[in-house]
This record gives sequence, structure tokens and C-alpha cells, in this order.
Amino acid sequence: MRLVPIQCIKENDKLARNIYDNNGKLLLKSGIILRASVIKKIKFLNIYSVYVIDQYSDNIIEEIIAPEIRQKAIKAIKDKYGNLNNDDKIETKPNYKGSEEEYQSILYMAKQLIDEILSRKDVMLNVVDIKSLSNYLFEHSVNVAIISLIMGIRLNLHKFDLIDLCVGALLHDFGMVFVPKGITDKEESLTEEEYKVIRDHTRIGYEYLTESCEISLSSVLIALQHHERIGGQGYPEAKDGNNISKFAKIVAIADTYDALTSDRSYRVAKSPNEALEYIMANGGIIFDYKLVQLFSKIVVPYPKGTIVKLTNDEIGIVEKVSLNTPLRPQLKILYSKNSSRINEIIMLEKEIDIVIKGLHYE
Repeated sequence: MRLVPIQCIKENDKLARNIYDNNGKLLLKSGIILRASVIKKIKFLNIYSVYVIDQYSDNIIEEIIAPEIRQKAIKAIKDKYGNLNNDDKIETKPNYKGSEEEYQSILYMAKQLIDEILSRKDVMLNVVDIKSLSNYLFEHSVNVAIISLIMGIRLNLHKFDLIDLCVGALLHDFGMVFVPKGITDKEESLTEEEYKVIRDHTRIGYEYLTESCEISLSSVLIALQHHERIGGQGYPEAKDGNNISKFAKIVAIADTYDALTSDRSYRVAKSPNEALEYIMANGGIIFDYKLVQLFSKIVVPYPKGTIVKLTNDEIGIVEKVSLNTPLRPQLKILYSKNSSRINEIIMLEKEIDIVIKGLHYE
């Protein structure tokens, strides 16, 4: 199974993972043959990448959480956010008061996500979720919660702390529902004023979550601080690493990774390896160094079945992943100018003069 941009899908490829509509209903079931009419339907949903099984990639990668739980979580977030989304008016003090029922729904989903991930031994982040542009905020919130939880579990956080972390991650972008879609979906560069509105989502989200039900301070600080950076480059208060909550530092990494690997109206998604390399390059600069080290050990940037291009112009398929050196997996050569190399197994850990330079979709 491999993730392929929709423009690179070939007729008669087979869909490897279910696709749901914006309301969480099953739209296309895994295993369906991707005819032209089906591909057109996927494009209509503003989905830019899908998982396929083809002649090279017949491996099925287990999902981190059950699809039905993911969809329930997305629905819970959408039920809380959805009717608040602001189309055109900038509101610095929107009239909103959350209900106890809404909070209990989020808390219930947080506990379900925790139990699901705890039930899977040594879970790794080896796939990027399929996202629709029109449902991005809700799907992004759930993905950030999942990534944050995996990190929290690896840190051996107490279950009560995991609950606070998960609730905060699910609600970290709450302030974005008050930002006009004309700004969030804008394809051109933002003006200084528009960028200020985007940045203000952390303050607005924090203010309204502190006024809503019994959400813990640990959780609401995530909404306020997830764009702070340890070198003081972030917002809203340009705090340095000593003054940013640990949970916000975790969510900052999860938020960045999921955002970078998502298609947006103004740019195409980066591959998991590009996103990981960006985060690793900024460890100790804008992200907490120790947390980046942890994160690099739970991400599989080139899952088994991924087809890659090498710096020597060979093309290979990932056969085995090394958790100690995730950017240098074991490969089987599919194409080489040297015919004797085809089907040869190579270990990039040992082939130090060869580096993966990108993904291959042809």
C-alpha cells in the first residue's frame, strides 16, 4: 500500500483504504477498482492523495486506530466546531459558550483514543491520513491528537496526563473556527492584517476554552501555546522554551508534522520524510530537542511498499524499515541502468554514498 497523488493514479489501480465523506459516512470502500469515474469523484471531494495497492505494493499497513473510532472522533470535533465556522466576518470576541455535553463528548473521545492506542504495542506513525480540504480542520485536530498521544505514551505519561494532552490536542485549533474562510482558504500570500488574524486564533481559542466547562489548565494552555517556539520565535507571546508547557511543545511538533503532510489551498503536501527532516533540522531551534529525538523514533517516513528515487538514479521499493535510521531503509532495486542490480536487496545504512532523493509514483 502506498500513498499516491491523485494526478498520478492510474486507471485500474486498487483503492487500499476507505474514503469517507465530510459527514463520516463511507463513500468508497477499500478494494474498489479506480475507474475514471471514481477518480473524478475523489477529485470532486478535494482529496489530493489516496492509498492504492498496485503491482509493487501489495502490503497492507495496519491503521493506528480503527477507522470507525477515527470517524467518531472527527464527528465529535465537527459537532463542537462545525456550527461556529465563520465565513466572512472577523470576530475578536465571538458570542460562544460551550456546553457541558459538548465537553463530555470530547472527553469521551479522548479516552477512546487513548485506550485504542494503548492497546497497540509499540505503535508507529507510518501512514498519513487521507484528508479532504473541506474537512481539514476536524481531521487535522484528530490527527494531531493521535500523534501527540503516541509521543505521550512513549514518554510514559500518566493516564490522567494523557487525557489532558489529548483533550488539549483535539481542541488546539479551536480559535480557527472564528477565522473567516476567505483567509484560511486563500491561495495567494496573506496580507499583514490577514496574518495577524490567523495568529490571533491561539488567543481566541484559549479565552473561549477557559470559559467553557471544566477543561483543565494543562489542556487550554495547548491552545494558547502550540505556536510558541523554544527560541522565542513563536506567538502569541514569543515565550522561550522554559516558559512553554510541555504538552504545548508536544502538540507543536504534532501540529507541524500533520500540517506539512496535508494538502492545502495554497500548497501541496510534503512527503513524510520531508516533514520529518524539517522537524529534525529544527530540533533545539524551534522545537524541543529531546522531543524531536523521540518523535524521530516513532515516525516511519518510508513505510514498507514505498517506491523511492535514489541519488544514483536507481528506483527501489522499501522492504524493511530500521527504527534507528528511519531515513535509510532496506530496499529492493526495481530499476537500474545496471541490469544486474535489478531485484538486488540493498541496505542504505551501509550504502553511505546513496541517499533517497524523493518518492516515485510512475
